[in-house]
Amino acid sequence: MFTVNLLALCFISCLGVNAKLEERFSWKQLTFDWPSAEAEAEAKQSGHYIAENNLPLGVERWENKIFVTVPRWKAGVAATLNYIDLSTTEKSPKLRPYPSWAANKLPIDVQPQEQKTPSGGRLDAEKAQDANVQLQDNATIISTFRINVDACDRLWVLDTGLADILGNPKQITPSSILVFDLKTDQLLRRFAIPADQTKEDTFFANIIVDLDREQCDDAFAYIPDLGAYGVVVYSYRDDKSYRVKHNYFHFDPLQGDFNVAGVNFQWTDGVFGMAVGPLNPDHTKDIYFHALASTKEFKVSNRVLQNESYVNGGDSYYDFKLIGDRGMNGQSTAESYDKETGVLFYTQVNKDAIACWNVKRPYTADTQGLIESDSHTLVFPNDLKVDNTGSLWVLSDRMPTYLYKELDHNAVNYRILTGKTSDLIKGTPCEL
Repeated sequence: MFTVNLLALCFISCLGVNAKLEERFSWKQLTFDWPSAEAEAEAKQSGHYIAENNLPLGVERWENKIFVTVPRWKAGVAATLNYIDLSTTEKSPKLRPYPSWAANKLPIDVQPQEQKTPSGGRLDAEKAQDANVQLQDNATIISTFRINVDACDRLWVLDTGLADILGNPKQITPSSILVFDLKTDQLLRRFAIPADQTKEDTFFANIIVDLDREQCDDAFAYIPDLGAYGVVVYSYRDDKSYRVKHNYFHFDPLQGDFNVAGVNFQWTDGVFGMAVGPLNPDHTKDIYFHALASTKEFKVSNRVLQNESYVNGGDSYYDFKLIGDRGMNGQSTAESYDKETGVLFYTQVNKDAIACWNVKRPYTADTQGLIESDSHTLVFPNDLKVDNTGSLWVLSDRMPTYLYKELDHNAVNYRILTGKTSDLIKGTPCEL
């Protein structure tokens, strides 16, 4: 009788338990793999490295590298694009600049300023001054938020060109797309987004790449403009871009209030999260997208986005589709599609959570699956990616506290967590 009851209890408890994300790396403050102790000391003395100003934001994985971006919100960011060797056994490894220290060095001197962090957030920062700098090396990266690895072993970097955003912001270079060959670490291309495709409040912080492995030259990148509510589409083959506008790129005025770890703030961020869906029978793909200050999810065919004359010709409005709503407090910073499970994974920043949805199901509250919610390890899950081995990588960074209050640097603030997608969806509505 005891054995039967024990087995029944185990069955009931095990049925409702999902696999948990594993904490792979964590930091109280970010440290870097400097060329020498002298170089680190000089950077600290000059104000070029202020440890508490370095906040990780974007994450991506390629082979044995985990890439981590550190935007230049404030002065003193050591390097904006970095990686960690996955073979390390260190819990808090030093970040290695990619592709080099030289490529992460600012071409002008940016000194610490009094930080300005009103409740409206980064878009209320002062207008950036144009620094009028001519780069000596096209591989130089000023400041990046999000990056994307494609199926052809290339790293796509969206460089905002903007430094010291919350202090005395300077537009050192135009916002640009940089593409690196990950097998050689060489820059393949730098493309500056034309000035006529930006607006007064433009803020580019994400990049999503759409291609098939056998057609590496026929790649497209989608760059959402969260500040001025548009999407820039870039063709690698044609080396040109154009801007797309739509009502669905705007924020929801009823969903701009956030509460994260005791910090209350209001954002007006528009389209930000984007993901490329599976290949459809007609060889198109759905591009999923949502505004950050919103709980609704939308999609549009990549064939529509990639046809400049059609998408900007006035007849494409109804090709953009509302697919559903994540429900109360469902605001999300990032999403990523897993082709192995057919599941779209996404963050839920107001819930300290990671959630999922199987694209074969309707998009309703009942079909959304909760992967994990943790008010300790997942405070502001900022970015996530599914790699080509079926692993989910999540970066959480307590960014609202960094922006509006002050982080406790005696506590762990930044984490990278991981798990197998097939395990994470077990027992959720995302498992078919």
